[in-house]
Amino acid sequence: MPRTLIWSLLLLAVLYAGICLLLFVYQRGLIYFPQPRHLDAPSLTLQQPDATIQVSLRPYEGPNALIYFGGNAEDVSLNLPDFTRAFPDHALYLMHYRGYGGSDGSPSEEALAADALALYDRVATQHSCIAVVGRSLGSGVAIRLASLRPASRLILITPYNSLAELATRQFPVFPVGWLLKDRFESWRYAGAITVLTRLIVAERDDIIPRESSERLLRHFPPGVASLHLIPSRGHNDLSASPAYLPLLQAGVCPPASERVSAPPSAG
Repeated sequence: MPRTLIWSLLLLAVLYAGICLLLFVYQRGLIYFPQPRHLDAPSLTLQQPDATIQVSLRPYEGPNALIYFGGNAEDVSLNLPDFTRAFPDHALYLMHYRGYGGSDGSPSEEALAADALALYDRVATQHSCIAVVGRSLGSGVAIRLASLRPASRLILITPYNSLAELATRQFPVFPVGWLLKDRFESWRYAGAITVLTRLIVAERDDIIPRESSERLLRHFPPGVASLHLIPSRGHNDLSASPAYLPLLQAGVCPPASERVSAPPSAG
């Protein structure tokens, strides 16, 4: 083999290894895009052992509450006006991830999961009927929470089967499966969901393809989840559709008679 070819191959190998190293070190900068809070609204402060989490709030006294987890580049506070109109008899809790909207700390899968559990437990001291809603990245936070806490309803907006799967699709020439720290494997939690679940997907989503949402759907127990398609919309303009809020409104906090019983254990 000519020496120049050997050196060329070595250089390519070094470059490839260097890119893999950069992806490993800076991967969270490719997942999370912290946003400031643009809407001045009441807030709840959630004190965690290693961070202070801000939660945009619409207070409401009564049994019903809705917890919302947004996308990776979303200022969740901007949903308050629409959600207030759509859910007039619900208290609203919209969590700003670590590094977002005045929350301190750095986001990671495990940190967001811990913050979500702490928020749910705080909300549950005042409300008995808690709907959990997650959009895009937040769908992974929401489904994990609902697998561990008795949510009244779970709504997943543009959900994915796993973030690792999406990353492999985006970077097919790199060993993403080995490099990724935050995998958000929603399929792992779907089988533990026993409340009615609605998956809302966009027909023209080029970030989270419908196939990924459909794969996730297959992991739920029979009869628990349903998929609803919003036509002529993409990943980022889904909420502008006239069909969006009605799909969210439909069946939030269903009566106890609509709850789905967990399937019997195979053991």
